[in-house]
Parts: sequence; C-alpha cells; structure tokens
Amino acid sequence: MHWTKKIEDPNIWRVYIATLILGLAYGMAISLIAILLDDKGFEKRSIGTLAAWFASGIVALSLPMGSLIKRFTAKTTLTASFLGYALTVGVFPFLDSYHAMAAVRFFDGAFSVGIWVSCETILLARSGPKSKAFVMSLYALAIAFGYMGGPWLSRLLTELVSMEAGFVAAGVLSSIAALYTALKMDRELPIHSHDPHGATSDTLIQGAAEVTSGQLLWRIKNSCFATFAYGYFQASVVLFLPLFLMESKGIAKEQTITIPFYFAGGMLVFINVAARIGDRFGHLFTMRVLGSVGGCMVLGFVFLDSYVLMCTAVAIAGATLASISPVSLALQGVVVERQHYARATSIYNVFYAAGMLLGPPISSILFDQYGGATMLYHLAALWAAFVLFSLLFYRDDPAARGLTLAPAPAPREAVEPSSAN
Repeated sequence: MHWTKKIEDPNIWRVYIATLILGLAYGMAISLIAILLDDKGFEKRSIGTLAAWFASGIVALSLPMGSLIKRFTAKTTLTASFLGYALTVGVFPFLDSYHAMAAVRFFDGAFSVGIWVSCETILLARSGPKSKAFVMSLYALAIAFGYMGGPWLSRLLTELVSMEAGFVAAGVLSSIAALYTALKMDRELPIHSHDPHGATSDTLIQGAAEVTSGQLLWRIKNSCFATFAYGYFQASVVLFLPLFLMESKGIAKEQTITIPFYFAGGMLVFINVAARIGDRFGHLFTMRVLGSVGGCMVLGFVFLDSYVLMCTAVAIAGATLASISPVSLALQGVVVERQHYARATSIYNVFYAAGMLLGPPISSILFDQYGGATMLYHLAALWAAFVLFSLLFYRDDPAARGLTLAPAPAPREAVEPSSAN
C-alpha cells in the first residue's frame, strides 16, 4: 500500500500544511533570538530566564488547554493561537525592556502550547491505531521543513533588511497559517476513525470510564519523561550552542545562524524511518535507542572542533533526539482512550514546558560558572537518565508485552462535542 493511503482524513493534511507554515515562522525566530538578545547586551543568565518565561506560558496554559479545546473546539483554539503567536513574535524585536520582553515571551509560550495541543489532539484522534507514529512523524517533518527554511530566510532578511524584519516575517507567516486553518479545517473531531487495516479502536485499554489526571500521567510517564528531556535539551541548545560555538570553537556568528538547519535536516531525513520502526517494533524500545545515540552526539559537541564535523553531529542529534517526539506521542496514543487525548496531551505538554522552564536557567548557570563543555555534559547525562528510566518501565509499551492492536468497538462519545460557539 502506498504510504499516502495510510492517511485518509484530509484534515490531517491540512494540519501538516498549517504546521509547515508555522515551522518557517519558528525557524526564523529561533535562529535569531539568541543573537538578537546578545546584540542588545543581555547576559547569558538573562537570556536563560527569558526562555524560562516562554516555558512559564506553556506551563500556565497546558492543563487548561484540554478544557478550552473541549469548549471551543480544536479548530477555534488553533486559529486563535496562530494569531496570538503572530502578534507576540512580531513585536518582540522592538522591545528593549527585560520586563516587556518577559511578558511577551510568556504569551508566546501560551499561544504556542495552544497550537501544539490542538494539532496533536486532531492528529491522534483522526489517525488509526497502527499508524499513529507514522502520522505524528509527518507532523514533525512539516515542522522540520519549516525549521530548515526559516534560518535561511532569516539570514537573507538580516542581510537585506534587518534582524527585526525576520521576526516580522515570522508573524506574517503565522497569520497566514491562522487564515488557512479558519478557512479549510473541519470544526469537529470524528466520533471514531478507521485504521487502514480494518481496526477501529485506537487503544489497548478499552472502555469509557473516567480516569484521574494522576492515572493518565502514570500511563504516559515514559512519554512525559521523553518530552521533558527534549524540551530541556532543545531550549538549552538553541540558546547556548551558538554562543558555545562562537566562544569555544571560534565559529563565525553568520555560520551559527544556520546551525538549526542541520538539526532539522537530520530530523527530516530520519524521523519517518524512526516512526515506522516504532510502529512495527515498539515505541518505547525505539525511543530508548534514539536517546542513546543522541546522547552520544551531545557529548560529541564538546570534542569536535571542525565546523563540518560539528554540523554532522548536530544533524545526527536532530535525526535521533527530535525523532523521539512523534514516537512518544504515538506511545501515548495507544495507551490512552480517545476521549482522554486532549487531557493526556495537555499533561504531556506540561512536561515539555517544564523541561523548557528548567533547562535554560540551569544551563546558563553551568555555562557561566563552569563553561560550555560542562553544560553539554549535563545534557548528555539527562538523556542517559531517560534511557535508564525507559528500561525500568519497559513493560509500559504494549509491544514489550507481546500485545497487538485488535479491532474493537469505537467509543460512544466524541472527543470533542459540538459547541454553540
């Protein structure tokens, strides 16, 4: 069967298109933010705490987002979040006060988590049980394409216009994504979806019984640890790897702007392969292998001096560590009932935000006091801790217990009831 036939719902493709546009906006902003703040004279600790304000916005809105999606629908929440992000990223470079920047970064995080939870809820609800990692990998690929193109657009605009123009352009792109979503996306999620192989259930855990947030957390603890580690790593590396390369490796500022390109490039090449492996051999097993290889690449950042070799290590890190995200969401999708997807995804994103919240401040302290190498060592140690955790709870993966997804009656309740909104 051709791979496109695994995705029958056109709304999944619409999410991919909107995500690609957003990915360009993210890629532009991420490639410029550390350099912008450095040019404005902010110290490393201030740069780290500004990133923490971004993560605080994610933490504040992650848990309520499930309720907001249920009340206003995922489409409405997604459209509003795109518009909110467009505003925050567009005004950011024109601010000079730390407090003003912190406030904007908080709302940047709040709107970003609205985008993530809405997209992930739509994709998990509309994908079949045997293709969740595949569907989520294409979602991540859409982001990766944007991340690859965004830094080059930023570099072009910086050279032709100004650094501020890159942020404004990112806001325009997010507004385009909002308009596309409003015009093209179906309002409600389906009561059930059909797997291309005939199954109609998305989970091994049957029944519609209500579960507590604590019970949901226990089911998805491996996914939550994985996303915590990735958020911690990503937020730290985006801010401080360029500075480490400039200060310790003697790499020119212009070359560091394109570092996200290589990370996204590795992700682009391998993420779908990782997803197929996860769907076939077990999601948690795949996450463990990816974390092991990626952690070794983080250590490589310390010992490599060649710019070409450094870019290669960054690409391999992107291929492995970035690939963990869609696989971890797929694991979550097969151990949680459909009607709880929005809540589980909200909890999942709390851990992602917690990693982003803790990573930059801790990394900035280590960077300031002990140097960039020590900062990278502690990031490698975090991935080692995840690998050990996943070994301890390996039976959380249904594949590790020899279970397979079998056809079962679809839940009676829709994930997302209609709203009078």
